Amino acid sequence: MVKKVSMVIAIVLLFAGPRTVFSQRRPAKQITVKLASMVPANTPWGEALNRMAGEWAVATNGEVRLQIYPNGTQGTEADVLQKLNMNVIQAAVFTSFGLNKIAPEMMTFSCPLLIRNDDELTLVFDAIKPDLEAKIDSQNYHSLALIKGGWVKIFSKEPVFVPGDLKRMKVGNDPSEPAMTQAFKSMGYQVVPVDGTRVLIALNGGTIDATYTSPIFSAGMQYFGVAKNMSTLNIAPFLGGIVMNKHTWEMIPEQHRPAIQRITRRIGMEIEVSLAKLESDAIIAMTNHGLRINELNPRQEQEWYADLEKAIPALLETPTFDRATYNKIDTLVKAYRNGR
Repeated sequence: MVKKVSMVIAIVLLFAGPRTVFSQRRPAKQITVKLASMVPANTPWGEALNRMAGEWAVATNGEVRLQIYPNGTQGTEADVLQKLNMNVIQAAVFTSFGLNKIAPEMMTFSCPLLIRNDDELTLVFDAIKPDLEAKIDSQNYHSLALIKGGWVKIFSKEPVFVPGDLKRMKVGNDPSEPAMTQAFKSMGYQVVPVDGTRVLIALNGGTIDATYTSPIFSAGMQYFGVAKNMSTLNIAPFLGGIVMNKHTWEMIPEQHRPAIQRITRRIGMEIEVSLAKLESDAIIAMTNHGLRINELNPRQEQEWYADLEKAIPALLETPTFDRATYNKIDTLVKAYRNGR
């Protein structure tokens, strides 16, 4: 089943072109917003973006037309950001890594093991979301929506229960993600640069023994067929966001901006819910096809947290993580854990 899903996504990536939603009546003055997305069109959140386009058209009486380019047809997140700056496209869906290039504070949210579970994630996200959106808005962009994207977990050939297990392995990391490379190296892990498109090849060939990624991505890319173990440890949460360049946002008639913002945030919440379900479904599907879940006990979890504590001072001396944002998150989660 998972293999069939992957084949369908691959076909879509090769042949899908831009999808456009038009209003029934073309107004005298119309603004076209081209939105780039890595999201496959034939998924619940891809469909949600198309629904958003239709709602924008209705809410603005056809004055704002959203044209969606799904399936990564506009290139990598770095390519998309460059096009956004050049106004070749006017809006984009980004993950934490793309958002981090706009506002470096974003990566601090994904500092390994800083946020540990869904309750802490919701607490921190609700508290610092306004700060993150304000930072995006101060960088010549406009934040239309920020959402919780899910969790990054370890997938490995051999079981991983404690830090020592992973430190004996070669861990694949995309070289376009230097922040995470720096973080893991500073914690004593053997990080091997592997392009995101070659992770499965590297796993099969023995270049790497493990990788960290979203369960959704592992299922779609078939990593679990070789890296047959998944640790229950939540390495880090990641965010998603819909961002528009400020030039285009200011071109939209002021009376339409509140409706566009409201619609996009609601659609973002729908996408967030669908992602949470898809992550759960992906883990079930992989387990049914041979994935082994490495269930950590509290003592083993504590080993990971203690290992991170030793690395934090060095991490905060680098530009990878913002100290002020880290301190704010750390204060929030410690107060929560202490019952305050």
